[in-house]
Amino acid sequence: MNELLKTDVKMTSLDIAEIVGKEHKNVMRDIRNEIEDLGNESAQLIFEPGSYKDKNNQKRPYYEFGKDGAMQLALKYDAKTRFRVIKRIEELENAQQPYKLPGNYKEALIQLVESEEEKEKLETQNSMLVQQNNELQPKADYTDKILKSKGTVTIGQIAKDYGMSAQSMNKKLHELRIQYKQGDQWLLYSKYQDKGYTHSNTIDITRKDGTPDVTMNTKWTQKGRLFLYELLKENEIIPIIEQEVE
Repeated sequence: MNELLKTDVKMTSLDIAEIVGKEHKNVMRDIRNEIEDLGNESAQLIFEPGSYKDKNNQKRPYYEFGKDGAMQLALKYDAKTRFRVIKRIEELENAQQPYKLPGNYKEALIQLVESEEEKEKLETQNSMLVQQNNELQPKADYTDKILKSKGTVTIGQIAKDYGMSAQSMNKKLHELRIQYKQGDQWLLYSKYQDKGYTHSNTIDITRKDGTPDVTMNTKWTQKGRLFLYELLKENEIIPIIEQEVE
C-alpha cells in the first residue's frame, strides 16, 4: 500500500503573530511566559530560539516550533483565534503531505478513511478548546454565592449516587440534550459551557498505534452537580439516598 508520509509542521512566532493579529513582541512575551510555566527542560523540547533579519536588516529573535508548540500557544487565546491556529496547522499538514494516487480501490478507501479521521480529530480538538475557554467565563449569579466549594467530581462519582454506570449517565445526559459525543469525547452543548458547571483540562496521550493525541478530562463542579440533580429530578430520576427515604 502507498503510505502517506507526514512531516512535522514547522511554524514560528512570526506566523502566530500574523494569525492572531498581535505584534510579534507580544507573541514573544507569550512564548517566554509559557516557557517559564513549563520549565526549561520541557520547553526546550517544544520551543527553539532563533533569529531573523527584519526589513532594516537588523537581527531579531524569534521562536520556531512544531504542532505541539502551536497547540500550546493556541490554549492562551480565545476560541476564534485558536480555531484560526488549528486551521493553519491543518493547511500546513496538508501542504507537507505528498499525495500519492491509490493503486487500487482498497487503497483509495483507506486514504479516504485516514483523511476523514484526521479531520474529525482536529474538529474534536477545537471543540475541546472552545469548551475550556467558555468554562473560564462562568456567569455570576446567586447560586455562585452559595456554592463556594471548589471540589469537583467525575461523572462516574455522580452516576454512582444514582446507581448507574458512567456510560449510562453519559447517555442519559445526551438524551436530555446536555452533551453530545464528538469522536470518543463527550462535550457540553455551547449553552451550558459558560455556566460554571464543569472544569476541564487536556491531557497528552499516546494511542495504541503509537501516535500522539490529546484528550480532555472533564469534572463537574458542585454547581454543576446541583444542576444535574434538579434536571434529573424533573425527569423522575432521583439519587439512591432519596429513594431509600421514600
